Amino acid sequence: MSETCHKVTITTPIYYVNDIPHIGHAYTTIIADTLARYSRLKGHETRFITGTDEHGQKIEEAAKSRGKSPQAYADEISGKFKTLWDEFDISYDTFIRTTDEKHKKGVQKAFETMYNNGDIYKDEYEGFYCVSCETFFTQTQLLEDECCPDCGKQTSIVKEESYFFKLSKYEDRLLAWYEEKEDCVLPKGKKNEVINFVKQGLHDLSITRTSFDWGVKLPDSLHDPKHVMYVWLDALMNYITALGYGDDERYMEFADNMTHLVGKDILRFHAIYWPAFLMSLDLPLPKHIAAHGWWTRNGEKISKSKGNVVDPREVANAYGLENFRYFLMREVPFGQDGDFSQKALIDRINSDLGNDLGNLMNRIIGMSGKYSDLVIDSSNVRTYHDKELKEAEALLENIEEYIYQMQLNRYLETLWKVLTIANQAITTHEPWVKMKEGKTEEAMALVALVANLLARVAILLSPVMPKTCDKIATAMGFSINTKTYQSLYHDRALLETFTIQKLPALFPRIEEEVLAVKEVVSAKKEKKKKEKTDGIITIDQFFETKLKIGTILTAQEVKKSDRLLQLTVDVGEDEPRQVIAGIKEYYNPADLVDTQVCIVANLKPAKIMGMLSQGMLLAAKDKEGLSLMRPEKPKKSGTPVG
Repeated sequence: MSETCHKVTITTPIYYVNDIPHIGHAYTTIIADTLARYSRLKGHETRFITGTDEHGQKIEEAAKSRGKSPQAYADEISGKFKTLWDEFDISYDTFIRTTDEKHKKGVQKAFETMYNNGDIYKDEYEGFYCVSCETFFTQTQLLEDECCPDCGKQTSIVKEESYFFKLSKYEDRLLAWYEEKEDCVLPKGKKNEVINFVKQGLHDLSITRTSFDWGVKLPDSLHDPKHVMYVWLDALMNYITALGYGDDERYMEFADNMTHLVGKDILRFHAIYWPAFLMSLDLPLPKHIAAHGWWTRNGEKISKSKGNVVDPREVANAYGLENFRYFLMREVPFGQDGDFSQKALIDRINSDLGNDLGNLMNRIIGMSGKYSDLVIDSSNVRTYHDKELKEAEALLENIEEYIYQMQLNRYLETLWKVLTIANQAITTHEPWVKMKEGKTEEAMALVALVANLLARVAILLSPVMPKTCDKIATAMGFSINTKTYQSLYHDRALLETFTIQKLPALFPRIEEEVLAVKEVVSAKKEKKKKEKTDGIITIDQFFETKLKIGTILTAQEVKKSDRLLQLTVDVGEDEPRQVIAGIKEYYNPADLVDTQVCIVANLKPAKIMGMLSQGMLLAAKDKEGLSLMRPEKPKKSGTPVG
């Protein structure tokens, strides 16, 4: 994002009201909140939009099953999202609902505009429809000839009159946009997936339904009341109706610089359908469409049936909201899947936050209390510690790039390198020794150095941990705002002389897990049950193991290992998996590339020599050596075995 851009829009997807908020919703929203807070810190005018998606057949059926009207059901679930974001102090500017009258008015205007532009026509549609995903699929896209390729649920054949959007018309313009705007889709690996999908050819998109009634009606000018708009057309338009499109358009100029945060499962809708709609409307295209991964729990897919759903409110209440925010941003590179466990969260709190950040604050208070009655004077910092200052400034110089490229874990890693410089400076220069030697000025310069490094970290960390950083800043005599961001970070000024305030420990050490984990108990029961059978398993237990055909994309030796190879394997998922396999003495890495293997696909990920292994290859070994189990003929990556 350039320094000259002063109007910024950050959005989450609007969340579908078929269930209550979970960790995935919290993850997206907290990332967006972090970006919005950072943009405001820089002085940009910022619009942060979130909300709920409330139309469609799935909502209509869910409401009916509960004996409620669709509107009453939507009100209830939407309220739960808004309440949670308010409890989490999410700094949104607009909470939009697709049942808002202003939104409906804007969607109808967009439909009419695209129709008048010749981009919408009426025809008849027949295809395989997934109610859960609100999406049509072709026969070739289905799993086992009848199941949805996205969610696995059974589809039904639907034939109905429909209006179509000429998506095929925009194929070349979309490809040109992807080529021209290098970072329009992030991470870049996801962009390649989108490009490959478009290059296979785009078909016109069915954008209305007549088989249910819970949706936005077509504009009156079309005189076709039996149709309601396709939920994805309706939902995507929220990004401009929230800025006033079709009503009071005072904020429409914010559409010139828009960043969308989405889960990887809805990237196609946002990176293909949405830009094509905007092209038809002659509106600006998004600056970034950023797709993040999914979360597992203790290495297992999260599901209600397993009882391992992560309730973000419970986690925040148990471990602290700001600690939870930090964990989500730091634990996993953006775009990759993350694993939530209480152990990992506790490790982050005790190590990163307690030992590195909180303890540094305690050391500054302790040293200044002993040496100077809590008064800290920065006048001699550059005289004695210019080297450390320049090291930190070099680290922080281009840190903003990580924010807007969605590399939030690297952003935080860089801040922690600055904390390391501060903590190491104390160890290296031993101010307590200098005090004994009568070198008071040098000792106080060291304390001031560390305080200034912490102040800069607090400013830059504040979008992730706003309340914690406000406590640190208040104790050190300054406020976190655009003025201090410009002065202390951008202009590299030093703190004026101040008296530091004592603070209680920011991150009290956590000794044991706080939340009860239902799935651990059930796993122990299952283990005992299996032990009683003396190793004999049922056919159902056998099918709990998921075997898939994988294609090896890359292979290389693991340094310092005599037996391990590091492989990336395509198993038909959104991203290839990394597998660490002990086959080095039997296979040359170059010979494995583009060959196929059988992989255990639902094995709990494990770390081997510090690297994550997300599966296991099947192989047979005897006195003649080891052989990988391979399909007799080439199969599509991800094909189930069994």
